[in-house]
Amino acid sequence: MLKHKHISKIIIAMMAVAVVLCLLAVSYSDSLVEALGGTGVKMEYETALFDTGEIIEISIEMDGDSWNTMLRNALSEEYYVCNVVINGTRINNVAIRPKGNTSLSAIAMDTGTNRYSFKLEFDHFVDGQTCFGLDKLILNNNYADATNMKEAIIYDMFQYLDVDASLYNYARVCVNGEYWGVYTALEGVEQSFMLRNFGTRDGELYKPDSMEMGGGNSSSSSGFSMSGIDFGDFDFSGFDPENMPDLSQMQPPGGGEGGNRFPEGGPGGDFSFEDMPDMSNFSFEDMPEGDGFSFEGMPDMSGGGFSFGGGGGGADLNYTDDDLDSYSTIWDGEITGTGKDDHRRVVTALRNISEGTDLEEYLDVDNILRYMAVHEFSVNMDSLSGSMAHNYYLYEYDGQLNIFPWDYNLSFGGMSMGSSADGTEMINDAIDTPFSGTKFFDALLENEEYLARYHEYLQMLVDGYVNGGRFDTTYNRIRSQIDELVETDPTAFYDADEYHTAVEILYNTVKLRAESINRQLSGTIPSTDSEQRFAKDTRVDGSSIDIEAMGRFNMGGSFGGGDGAETRGGRMNFDFSAMEGEGGFDFSNMGGGPGGPGGPGGGSMPAMGSFGPGNMPGSGFNISSVKGAALCVICLVAMLVALLIVNGIKRRSSRGRRSAVIHIYRNRDRYQP
Repeated sequence: MLKHKHISKIIIAMMAVAVVLCLLAVSYSDSLVEALGGTGVKMEYETALFDTGEIIEISIEMDGDSWNTMLRNALSEEYYVCNVVINGTRINNVAIRPKGNTSLSAIAMDTGTNRYSFKLEFDHFVDGQTCFGLDKLILNNNYADATNMKEAIIYDMFQYLDVDASLYNYARVCVNGEYWGVYTALEGVEQSFMLRNFGTRDGELYKPDSMEMGGGNSSSSSGFSMSGIDFGDFDFSGFDPENMPDLSQMQPPGGGEGGNRFPEGGPGGDFSFEDMPDMSNFSFEDMPEGDGFSFEGMPDMSGGGFSFGGGGGGADLNYTDDDLDSYSTIWDGEITGTGKDDHRRVVTALRNISEGTDLEEYLDVDNILRYMAVHEFSVNMDSLSGSMAHNYYLYEYDGQLNIFPWDYNLSFGGMSMGSSADGTEMINDAIDTPFSGTKFFDALLENEEYLARYHEYLQMLVDGYVNGGRFDTTYNRIRSQIDELVETDPTAFYDADEYHTAVEILYNTVKLRAESINRQLSGTIPSTDSEQRFAKDTRVDGSSIDIEAMGRFNMGGSFGGGDGAETRGGRMNFDFSAMEGEGGFDFSNMGGGPGGPGGPGGGSMPAMGSFGPGNMPGSGFNISSVKGAALCVICLVAMLVALLIVNGIKRRSSRGRRSAVIHIYRNRDRYQP
């Protein structure tokens, strides 16, 4: 009777407790989830594909004509249909296409290879289809990496420090029954990646890239802008660099003596750009027309940005103002479907980060500090560390920003482009000035607490990963898995002897890099670029490290070195020797590249974001008239377009992820081992 008398009160009390618990769960959801084991979802592909103890076996089955058509039209980045057998499991109607940026265009220009990187997208043609729960698998060709190991080693470091990063493995790839080559396999950073790392929480994902044709915006003054060009009518399938026209007798309209001299512009003599007008605000619309020449029909080059050194459109993550249009390159790189409210949260975060305000609220501080440690160890200048504002993913959730790493085949000096002959500069890259292409990380490095934590993670890489045995174990395991595959790889960029030499140098590079970092942390080597310039004798000797032998992307770094254009694994040479006649252009001083291993002073080219006629080296002939200067600029632009136009057709916008996430989550039982 007593039980019945108080039952209603007990029920009311239980309901009140439940409401309080629900409110607490909402208020402290992140803390509760972490306490219960984290936000991620266990996915079957973690062990089915990315158990690095055994490489992936991939057989691509595709109509021969379709395969050849795809390779011939790789620059279109269009998806084709194929069937794939992965570790014995068949998946039909899979989307495949070549991938890449500068590597894609370089291979397309090289008549001697079709070894592209590939994307396998399982849900492109069949909604909700996955491979053991994975929606996209990346197969990287190890372009410009004679070691075939740089990317794998760096991603292993990311795993060691528990960074939010893609899973990795190697893949033995066959095409229609024939061995095609050994590739580095990576988990694509899309829906399944986010589900594995963050569960079903609804964040937004971007891949900003100032190196993409069409990125950036007109308000940016840096970079080379080509956003308005429609590449749809260009056919590069028959392009052959060896058939480039002879430019040795190039003349502007009107002739003139000497082949390379303008008819107007004084008596001739040495050329100097100092007398050229300021072209910083150059516009084709302001150019005078006449003599039968018209700019009608020329592509619109206003705005956007192929950028050699700028972060046009916000790709460098620097805060400029609150105008959303100032960050168009970020929005153009959306992976998830985003809108203006999402964009405002990103800009608000960038503003507060630039001011050093409430960093824990606007940054996933701990993950980014771990990312910074591995990234700095890698000395990867094809990224925000150098002058290239690309090769990272930006993730925003509830106003907080995070960064995911991407593309490490050019680590350990691979982007040096002709600077220091040995590895001393690269080995001693300063740990406390790791990013020259962005100010996004400055507030963390200027905070004593965060700087100390960043140093702790670097010390963990030195003591635990390198000196503690993890690196040796990983290195030896990879050698045992891929040595024979590389030696018999029919599409390899480097031969077996070059591979064996390269991997031995890589081993020593990692060891010496760890030694330098350890000494920088202890204070016996200065830890900033400016301090190291005055204490070079304290640095670790890297003269035994041949960067070139490990593979190096040398984008036009050896002008006049051969006939036509030659590429092999990233070594690209264009022959401009025919232009070096009397009074002609001399490209001999153009060696070097942006942000080489030594940073400033390493024989590097100036960042192209500051390119202007006023800082060009003198040589050749003289121009004094505006009209002559304009014609010269047109010639230079035409040359740049010829070299760069193959870089791209703008990647089509990725579809929103919400439906895929919901599908995977509702069927999560299928994806758990």
